[in-house]
Amino acid sequence: MASAVKEQKRRYQDYRQVSRGAYDGSAVRQLEREEVLQPRPQVRPRKRALTRPKIQVREAGKVSVFAVTGFLAVGVFAVLLLMTYVELTVISEEVVQMKNQLETLKSEEAQLKAQYELAYDLSSIEESMVASGVMVKPQRSQILYVDLSEPDKVTYFQQEETLAGVKGAWDSFRTVWGNVVEYFS
Repeated sequence: MASAVKEQKRRYQDYRQVSRGAYDGSAVRQLEREEVLQPRPQVRPRKRALTRPKIQVREAGKVSVFAVTGFLAVGVFAVLLLMTYVELTVISEEVVQMKNQLETLKSEEAQLKAQYELAYDLSSIEESMVASGVMVKPQRSQILYVDLSEPDKVTYFQQEETLAGVKGAWDSFRTVWGNVVEYFS
């Protein structure tokens, strides 16, 4: 590209030199014909030689105590994290086993309740007691009816008013203290 520009500049200078004298324009026509008739060579870009930059090698520096401590701390935390994951896995397995055991116990409980209800069937107990004579159905004269149509009322009995509250509190305290001592002994 650069050579094409230089070529045009050279031609322009030639044109200016010719125009100083008597010029009839034939040179321009001749140049135009030459341009049309002669193909221009293509300009290839220049290739630069690749050179590697020189690298200076530094000497190895000292290892920082803080860096070593930091790496050790990260390692310790990684080990602790793995240990907690192991514990979590073990506990999860125990929970699954206990859930299975709970389901087994619930089904066993249902079976035992059914057996208990069959063992204490009230109709069969009543029949056996009536048959043995231990239990007798009540007679009409033994049945009493309670009349609840009257309004409710409360009757207070007279209590000893001197030191009754203190004596009641003392008795309550002794009862609670006795329960505590009995629980821990």
